Amino acid sequence: MTPQPASTPFVFDTEFDESGVVIQASTFRPTRRAWTPAEVEGLLAEARLEARNAALAEVESLQAMALSAIGEALTAAVPTLTRIAIAHREQSAELALAAARVVAAAALDRFPAGPLQAALEALGQEIDASPRLVIRTGQLDDANRARIERLCADSGFSGVVAFREEPDLPPAAFQLEWADGRAEFEPEAAFARMREALHSALAAEAGHAETLTPEPTMEGRP
Repeated sequence: MTPQPASTPFVFDTEFDESGVVIQASTFRPTRRAWTPAEVEGLLAEARLEARNAALAEVESLQAMALSAIGEALTAAVPTLTRIAIAHREQSAELALAAARVVAAAALDRFPAGPLQAALEALGQEIDASPRLVIRTGQLDDANRARIERLCADSGFSGVVAFREEPDLPPAAFQLEWADGRAEFEPEAAFARMREALHSALAAEAGHAETLTPEPTMEGRP
């Protein structure tokens, strides 16, 4: 037997009272099949607005996703960029230190007594009351010795200046000894301390510094 399609019987859902007055109106509304031109334009405008809002929402979502991806990429790249920046600073500092060392070596070769003269000028007030000043150097000619003696006299030192030659000392290096103190200078040791201080500063900037207390190149202490 062939099944018959289900059918909905017609229902009179409008109810009237005995006098014919409607007490419950029908809920049936026929499907509209025609619209006026103005209504069509209104529906089109409403559809365009909905489409525009949907497109804008999609664009905002895509923008948010793109910004999130950019943020994740930058976050992942920060450690590498930090390492590159630190390496660049270290290499730049090493290059500057090497250049300074070349320039200083050339200056010391031309003026080997320059550091000793600078030390005597800086320590003038500490050695002026001492009766004797011993200067140990690798080699000084008579002209430089006379210049140093004049410098000591000009700084107020009236004691005896004694020169001692130390063949083991490199050029421009010296040792000063007086009654209550001493000072010394050696170019290689000075550059080593400069390198330690430089590395300490770079490490501090990178956030893992080690405390360094480099010894001064010249100081007058008993």
